[in-house]
Amino acid sequence: MRKHLGPTYVPVLIVAASIVLVSLLPLTNFQVRMATLLFIFSVVVLGKNLLMGYAGQISLGHGAFFGLGGYVVAVGAARYGLSPWLLTAGSLPIAGIVAWIIGRPILKLRGYHLAMATLAFGSIFAMFLTNAVDLTGGPDGLALDMASVRLFGMTSRWSWYWVCGLVLVVVMYLLASVLDSPTGREMRAIHDSETAAGVLGIDVAKAKLHAFVISAIFATLAGCCFVMFDRYITPHSAGILRSIEFVTMTVVGGLGSPIGSIVGAAIFVVLPQFLTVFHEYEQAILGLILIVILVLLPKGIVPSIAARLRPRRA
Repeated sequence: MRKHLGPTYVPVLIVAASIVLVSLLPLTNFQVRMATLLFIFSVVVLGKNLLMGYAGQISLGHGAFFGLGGYVVAVGAARYGLSPWLLTAGSLPIAGIVAWIIGRPILKLRGYHLAMATLAFGSIFAMFLTNAVDLTGGPDGLALDMASVRLFGMTSRWSWYWVCGLVLVVVMYLLASVLDSPTGREMRAIHDSETAAGVLGIDVAKAKLHAFVISAIFATLAGCCFVMFDRYITPHSAGILRSIEFVTMTVVGGLGSPIGSIVGAAIFVVLPQFLTVFHEYEQAILGLILIVILVLLPKGIVPSIAARLRPRRA
């Protein structure tokens, strides 16, 4: 047990140390904002990696769960004056129940059928947010009015840096705990072969559902953090493009790699800021860079680089 425990929790220590070290740098407010957004999106991608990289299931609907968390907080606080923190705590079991309800039937599908089913769920939820104008604000979105968060006399931006950094570390620890448990080993077995896992006595449907529910809760938590930090949300945050972005972050960083999840999120958070000088060609250049990365590093950035360094060590 102890032999397996070490490597599983090493990424948690690396990320925690990195968050502390980065805070010592003379960062501008914009750079602090980018780092905070990186922490938030990394939480979603970690959940996606659990589902895709370990359980081997494809979902194109996690933008809906991200939006679910954001809109529960925004609507509850803006329309009914409830505490955003209490709404965040309440949104997590709601997300788990929703994921369990929709996951039971759709996770019986495989391959592109599963992808299309989750895509349909995300599309329906985005349409609801757009059309329910009285509740969600419609296409214009909804603003969140809440008191500034200030920890130990720090500015609001630095306070959110530490809050979201702590959330990321806790999520990474929970992910490591899941992977180190019998449930995590069942998920990895399903990833290799659902048929073989079933022959070995693993309840395939149950393990897949666990991965889906956990990843949905992570995405919802990230959505709550996002709307409290940004104080504004629109249906775009829960749309299909957002779901595709989460999948791309997961694949580019590397399936089955917690550190890869953060690297993949960083590519989408940081790289576009350097491409703004190209104006209308920004998206095209970003797409070209992603294609080059996937061609040269087909397993994702972190696993591919690790695989190339391994023979040199030997």
